[in-house]
Amino acid sequence: MTNTLRHPAADPATAAAFFAAELSFEADPDDVVRDLEAGDADGFRLVETRSAEAFAHARIPGAVNLPHWEIDATTTADWDRDLVYVCYCASFECNAATKGALKLASLGFRVKRLSGGIAAWRGAGYPVEGDDVTAGEHGLHGVTCAC
Repeated sequence: MTNTLRHPAADPATAAAFFAAELSFEADPDDVVRDLEAGDADGFRLVETRSAEAFAHARIPGAVNLPHWEIDATTTADWDRDLVYVCYCASFECNAATKGALKLASLGFRVKRLSGGIAAWRGAGYPVEGDDVTAGEHGLHGVTCAC
């Protein structure tokens, strides 16, 4: 038996439920940038969950910064509960977005995580803004993950 089929594929209904659930937790950079370019971002807000220093160096245009360790009822008191908050961090190797999304969800906010973080965003050639937009995600003058 092949490695690929060693574990049988789920039945179609189970697979459909799984993948639908997965999409309810993740946002794809391509979908986000299309919405931003179309001016159709009224229902969500991007949240950079790394440090203020990392945010200053390079960020997705329009994002707000709230490091995951600062997320609580006080720091989110004026946030719109009708929005979906799309959390992002450095990359797939960083879990600051997951930590931020968990805290926001625990506070009653609807959340998603941006697949691949700012590294995937930049890798797709999408625009960033900040003090050091020409550096890669690991070359920000000593700022790496910063989570």
